[in-house]
Amino acid sequence: MRRSLSSSTPLIAGLLASLLFAILVVPLMAQPMHESPSSYDIRKEVTLKGTVSSVLHKPTDGMTSGSHLLLSTGYGKVDAALGKWALVGKGHLSVSIGDEVEVAGVVKTYKGNEVFVVRTVKSGGQVYTIRDQRGAVIPPQAREHASENIRKGGFVR
Repeated sequence: MRRSLSSSTPLIAGLLASLLFAILVVPLMAQPMHESPSSYDIRKEVTLKGTVSSVLHKPTDGMTSGSHLLLSTGYGKVDAALGKWALVGKGHLSVSIGDEVEVAGVVKTYKGNEVFVVRTVKSGGQVYTIRDQRGAVIPPQAREHASENIRKGGFVR
């Protein structure tokens, strides 16, 4: 009997270690996705029209990272989060204070404040795509590549 118990000790230790791992890791992974400022649900996307009251290339305290547009809308002031690439590189968003814009995106809560996570901006008859349909910010290199494909008559996936 002693022989069978000692041969199963590594197996029992492995099972206990796996159980401990599962107890510690699974609750961390089970955090609701909606609390992350970077999660994006296109089914909740809305479009707002407003006037640009400020263009922030860098966030102020309490804001999400990246650039922002502060908009005056029929619903009040809106913090429109653009991410870090919208205002830089080839094909960047070009807006000024006083411009009328139309933004599509989703509302999120970040550090107790509502922020409008922007996917597209329409300004001056041009549409700027800031994020893809999953909410990932589009870097300048991808915008440049997409522009080249369109100029050559290709398409962008």
